[in-house]
Amino acid sequence: MIKVLIKSVREYKLASILSPVFVALEVVLECLIPFVISKLVNAIDVTAGNVIKMSEIWMYGGILVAMAFVSLGCGALAGAFCAKASAGFAKNLRKDLYYKVQDFSFENIDKFSTPSLVTRMTTDVTNVQFAYMMIIRTAVRSPLMMIFSLVMTFVMGGSLGWIFVAVIPPLAFLLFFIMKKAMPLFHRVFKKYDNLNESIQENIRGMRVVKSYVREDYEKQKFDNAATDVQMDFTKAERILAWNHPIMQFFFYGVLSAVLFLGSYFILKSNGATSVGEVSQLVVYGMQILMSLMMFSMVFAMIVMSIESARRICEILGEESTITSPENAVTEVENGDIDFSDVSFKYSAAAERYALADVDLHIKSGETIGIIGGTGSSKTTLVNLISRLYDATEGAVSVGGRNVKEYDLTALRNSVAVVLQKNELFSGTIKENLRWGDPNATDEELIEACKLAQADEFIQGFPNGYDTFIEQGGANVSGGQKQRLCIARALLKKPKVLILDDSTSAVDTHTDALIRKAFREYIPQTTKIIIAQRTSSVEDADRIVIMDGGKINAIGTHKELLGTNPIYTEVYTTQNKKSNDDAMVGGGDNE
Repeated sequence: MIKVLIKSVREYKLASILSPVFVALEVVLECLIPFVISKLVNAIDVTAGNVIKMSEIWMYGGILVAMAFVSLGCGALAGAFCAKASAGFAKNLRKDLYYKVQDFSFENIDKFSTPSLVTRMTTDVTNVQFAYMMIIRTAVRSPLMMIFSLVMTFVMGGSLGWIFVAVIPPLAFLLFFIMKKAMPLFHRVFKKYDNLNESIQENIRGMRVVKSYVREDYEKQKFDNAATDVQMDFTKAERILAWNHPIMQFFFYGVLSAVLFLGSYFILKSNGATSVGEVSQLVVYGMQILMSLMMFSMVFAMIVMSIESARRICEILGEESTITSPENAVTEVENGDIDFSDVSFKYSAAAERYALADVDLHIKSGETIGIIGGTGSSKTTLVNLISRLYDATEGAVSVGGRNVKEYDLTALRNSVAVVLQKNELFSGTIKENLRWGDPNATDEELIEACKLAQADEFIQGFPNGYDTFIEQGGANVSGGQKQRLCIARALLKKPKVLILDDSTSAVDTHTDALIRKAFREYIPQTTKIIIAQRTSSVEDADRIVIMDGGKINAIGTHKELLGTNPIYTEVYTTQNKKSNDDAMVGGGDNE
């Protein structure tokens, strides 16, 4: 786990090294200061018949001031380098996680879930950042302070130093016991954080539905339940960690009392061989040892909390995408030919049934293929295999005469444009959204693509035209407008294969017909696959594929299927019973 995380330090290695170096220098100086103070105390101690020497007082006083300033400088530099290293490490860690997720296949994302990925890139990284900050500073300072102070207790106090040695084993045992009890609870807590984030994300995304059904109270209760669940486990874990402080206090005051008692005893017994200055500074060293142990207990608590976060981060960083480009990958797609040869697919190896089974389908370049089927008939699953959003479990999918697994992923996906069922627009202008299809597209090309997608007219109606700002998720445009913008964006890729996954469902039938007409006239060489619920969207296709239960039920033209295929006939008949009502609908969007 450490090997995986340490890779994200990168350019902050120097700061990560300099921070503990300056901490070590600071600790050395702090441990020498009491030694010099004891010399100063002895120089002004007249109880033993000593003569006060001002030269010694000035010398030791000057040394103390110089050491204090140098110690202060070392502490400040250690803090600055620590802040730079920990913040930089967190930045790199978030970037590594984000870049890793970008390479994930849909299967990888399904495995972790979106809320869990968000939690790992935010809460978990913050926990690891704090732990790293404490490790390169406090975790270095504590043991060094303890070791140097322990050595000085033997130098100045002789056998009294064994008091501090005797404290360490029972304290270490108690800290280990606390960690063993707290770790399983933190493991559970972070899983519940995922559930909490999922509840928040789902509520915000569906806020319009929540308000329209007046379900605010229900959502509040659901959130309260999730938050309470997190609170209960976190409280249990924190209650266990809270034992750190009283345990440390117990040992702190116990050892302090022992040192004062035995130190006083040795002063009286030694008849001046042990000085007041030595015993007073022995107490100071004892306090430093115990304070270092208390600081270590704080580091320990933070590390216990962050271990689970680190494990969850390493899960992402160690996950390999299930879909990658092969060596010596093909970088050019010849044409839009598509072949499904005995293809079967299921979403996980443990799944009991196949989502697709025994699919044989051959599409020539430039053909227009319609796909119709009931909900859950695996229409979307079928087309997802073309651009390798998923890989076939059995059989082979080919594009341009080659197995899709032979292609470079970027080359394949640039040649296969998919307008997904759930359309996504991003914050930015219309131009910026369209240029996702082609970053180098000219304004003229943008306008041409929008005309094909029947989007130019409504864009020109906006006050700022193509510079109109699109809010997050396309909240300020209608469903039909969003769909047409997404179609235009896909057309800018100039793909060999264009897949429309129910992506004209929010536009009226007249606009839908205009879009299909433009496709026939202006991109005849592009293979077009149209998934639709309306038979009117596919009835002029070269062939129509009927999907049922993950299998191809029938293939044919509109005329061939109408009256001979019960599924297609039923859908067509049901929809056309309302044809008179539909004809009365104007040219607006059906949202």
